[in-house]
Amino acid sequence: MKQLCVPESSGTEAPRLSRRRLLAAGAVIPIAAAAAASTTTIQREMPWREGAADAPDAALALPAQSGGYTFFSPAESAFVEAAVARLIPADDLGAGAIEAGVPVFIDRQLAGEYGRAAKWYMQGPWAQGEKTQGWQTRLAPAQLYRAAAKDIDEAVAREARAATFAKLALPEQDRWLHLLEDGKVTLPTADAKTFFELLLQNTIEGFFSDPLYGGNRDMAGWKMIGFPGARYDHTPFVARHGESYPLPPVGIMGRPEWSRSDGHG
Repeated sequence: MKQLCVPESSGTEAPRLSRRRLLAAGAVIPIAAAAAASTTTIQREMPWREGAADAPDAALALPAQSGGYTFFSPAESAFVEAAVARLIPADDLGAGAIEAGVPVFIDRQLAGEYGRAAKWYMQGPWAQGEKTQGWQTRLAPAQLYRAAAKDIDEAVAREARAATFAKLALPEQDRWLHLLEDGKVTLPTADAKTFFELLLQNTIEGFFSDPLYGGNRDMAGWKMIGFPGARYDHTPFVARHGESYPLPPVGIMGRPEWSRSDGHG
C-alpha cells in the first residue's frame, strides 16, 4: 500500500497516511459548471449527440495550464516539489503528486486570492486560540509557505546533512516531514505543525481538483478513484449498481483528447 507520508523504514511512531486511508476518508473536489453564453429552448428532442462533444475554447483556460511557476522562487519550488513527492509518491497504483502537477496547483493558488487570504478575517486580536477556532496565524498562506520553506532549509543546513531539504536523502526528508507533522521542530517565523497541515491539505486538493487549476494532470487522481468528473448527465448509469463506470472522466475544460484534430474525445 502506498504511503502518503513516511514509509515504515523511518523508525518513527507517528500515524501514517496510505492511499487507502486517504481515499476512504473521501476527497472534496471543487467542480464548477461553466455558465452558458446563451440559452435555447429545447422541446421533444435531445440537444446532444451521444458520445460527442465540442472542444472547449482554449482561450478560457487559466494560466495554471501553462508551465513554469508564478509565485515560487527556485528555492521554494525545489522545497515544495521534494515535499509533495514524499507525501504522494508515484507507485504501481498510479501517478504521484509531481506527475499530477500538484506543485503547479499550489503555486497558482498561492499567487491568487487564496494565497493572500483575501476573503479571510486576518485582523487581531492575536491571543492564543484553540485548534477548533480555525486559522491561528498572522501569516496568509502564501506568507506561511515562503517563511516555512526558508526556515526549514536553514534548519536542515544547520544539521549539516545537506544544504537544503530538497537535497536530503529520501529517508531524511521523511524524518523532517514527521517532525513538522508532529510539531517537534521550532521554526523562527512559521509554526511547523500549521505549515505541515496546510501543505498536506493543499497537496490533496491539487491531486483531486479539476485539471483547470493546474493539478490532477491527465485526471490522474480522478482515474485512480473512478470519479467521472464534470459530466452533464449520469442518467444511463443511475440504476446500474455494482458496475464499474465505463466512461473516462471529464474536466471543466473537457478531456485531453479534445485537443486532437478531430475535436472530440
